[in-house]
Amino acid sequence: MEEIRPLVHRVSYFETDQMGIVHHSNYIRWLEDARTDYMKQRGVSYREIEAMGVIMPVVSVACSYKQSAHFDELAFVSTRIRFFSGVRLVYDYEVSGEDGALLATGTSEHCFLDRETRKPIHLKRKLPRLCELMERLAEEDKTED
Repeated sequence: MEEIRPLVHRVSYFETDQMGIVHHSNYIRWLEDARTDYMKQRGVSYREIEAMGVIMPVVSVACSYKQSAHFDELAFVSTRIRFFSGVRLVYDYEVSGEDGALLATGTSEHCFLDRETRKPIHLKRKLPRLCELMERLAEEDKTED
């Protein structure tokens, strides 16, 4: 398996407060950017999944802040799949600073909906090939622990 590169993000001024510290809400945006980048690196983009008639809304998201990121610093966001069932998908994230310090950890949980009806679907029935790919990715991420 090819190594997945973390998303690299340079902190913009507008993402910070008056103390030059990144506002907590921006980390959630970084997780989303990292998730879509992760999927693209793994060979399937969100755009392609949506073109297949499936959307993956966020059901829940959480972020635990460890250290502050500051204006003009680089943040590295690593992503992996923790759980996949064909109905539910959970990603884990780690945000690290330029010096390697852990800045934050996060998770996001997603379900699969039919793009037109917005009704829940089981990926194995609707898109078995995509389901097989997601199962493989989840298994590969598990073996990297």
